[in-house]
Amino acid sequence: MATSDNPWAPFARTAEIADRLTRFGSVTGTAGEADITGLIVEILSEIPYFRDNPDDIAVIDSHPVAGGAKMAKSVVALVRGTGRQASRQTKVKTLALAGHFDVVSIENYHDLKHLAFSPDQLRDALIRDLSGKATPSEAEKLALRDFQSGDFIPGRGLLDMKSGDAAGIAFLEHFSQQSERQGNVVLFLTPDEERNSCGMRSLRNALPELTRRWNIEIVGGVNLDASSDPANGEIGRAIFHGSVGKLLPFALVAGLPTHVGYPFDGISAHAMASEIMGAIEANSDLCDSGAHETAPPPVCLEARDLRDNYEVTTPEHVWMAFNWLVMGKSCADLMTDFTDIVTTAGNRALERFEQNAKSYAKANQQDAPAPMPPLRVLTVAQLRDMAFAAGGADALERIDAVSTASAAEGNPLNRSRKLVRAMLDEAHLRGPAVVVGVAGLHYPPVHVDPAKEADRVFLDAIDRARSTIEARHETEICHRGYFMGISDMSFFGHAPDVGNTEIIAANTPIAELVDHPVEDALRYPVVNIGPWGREYHQRHERLYAPYAYGVLPDFLAEIASEFLGSADTSDR
Repeated sequence: MATSDNPWAPFARTAEIADRLTRFGSVTGTAGEADITGLIVEILSEIPYFRDNPDDIAVIDSHPVAGGAKMAKSVVALVRGTGRQASRQTKVKTLALAGHFDVVSIENYHDLKHLAFSPDQLRDALIRDLSGKATPSEAEKLALRDFQSGDFIPGRGLLDMKSGDAAGIAFLEHFSQQSERQGNVVLFLTPDEERNSCGMRSLRNALPELTRRWNIEIVGGVNLDASSDPANGEIGRAIFHGSVGKLLPFALVAGLPTHVGYPFDGISAHAMASEIMGAIEANSDLCDSGAHETAPPPVCLEARDLRDNYEVTTPEHVWMAFNWLVMGKSCADLMTDFTDIVTTAGNRALERFEQNAKSYAKANQQDAPAPMPPLRVLTVAQLRDMAFAAGGADALERIDAVSTASAAEGNPLNRSRKLVRAMLDEAHLRGPAVVVGVAGLHYPPVHVDPAKEADRVFLDAIDRARSTIEARHETEICHRGYFMGISDMSFFGHAPDVGNTEIIAANTPIAELVDHPVEDALRYPVVNIGPWGREYHQRHERLYAPYAYGVLPDFLAEIASEFLGSADTSDR
């Protein structure tokens, strides 16, 4: 969109907006996450277009934060094209940009927490800290070189992802200043990406009504989230064609507790849990794949036995939760695979335990003990049915009371564990048994499909823009398959099918973690094009500023020019 006669130099403006956003702390779940929407609207209202068209900014409720004291909200800003589109009588081809403004905790800054939202002061402090280390690690040496170069800027959330938000706002302002702009551009800025994507999901559900009111048609989207690159940015300057999906399956293992002096009178839950762990943890055979890429294997996020007191009795219950990244498999397939693995591993543990029992009995010239009862593997839905059969409606009321009492907790693993334990107690379930379910929001994998005309048109426009930007900035921007960050892309321009929703609902103890898209949810191709940096969510999180502030907003301008300036920009 920039020309040789009228070049656009976005660096200073983008940097200014990014700095203002970063200095406003908006940690997920805090009051700041709600209050920052005021700053965002203020920045947008400084743009002349929005001073003249205030109704083209919408603020949409998302979810309560700060213990329910405040409401987190999404901000939507629309800049309309000129000419016939300005009449607002015809649906116009619209490009959507999206970013989140919540950030993770600042606790890992430790002694520098007070500077976490002050990029300049934080950089000086980190340079002093790193320079004073007698034996720095290789990662620390790189961080020091980066900060000393002046090209890398620290600050909680600057990389992930307020610099992307700033690039979107700066481009939106630039687009609004073009007298011959074609089509529309709409920017979504949402809360809660770092926890449960409540912002994007609630916005997705509100968009059909909003687009009807604004009389626009969204036909492509760019997510602006950041990627990581440990080297020179070759893989950080990227166009991601999709985003990895995520499932958080759990297994609550129930053994038969026994005195440690008589171990074969029961079975420790750990005996079964260890087999399950060995079968799943970092098992590359379980990696999912798609678009010529392979996802990381599943890993355990939490494993613990569920007793607080000391006694010489084997543990009755062990809780395990796993992070499983996917690219193509459905939730139904994943839950089937997980249940099969748990069942096989649990039975293998019982078989080994029985063999050990026989060997021990033989060594003591005793009769072999009676075999363990057969392993039972149940879903959350089946366990809840057992609870109802044992205690009726009163049992379900007690379970629901546990859910209500734990509603303010931000940790879905803690809440899920408490609810499943309550169900176990009401169902009077004894081991050996395993309850399987889902302890977190399901993020479906998404990917553009060049076989679809709309996706192909969008990708072709992006590729033409890429060629222009590479020549203008003397750089290279690569195509990559899946964004590995687990992101709002799973719900941006996408909605899970009903079958997946039903399976999730039957297997998820926490009702709020079941996604419920509206029936008329909008669908359009989405890619991720954002800034890059290193070590996000960590103490040395840092943004590579030259690309984020100089190249990225210019790239967005060229994408809009190519995509919105192409044929078929009015009635569709």
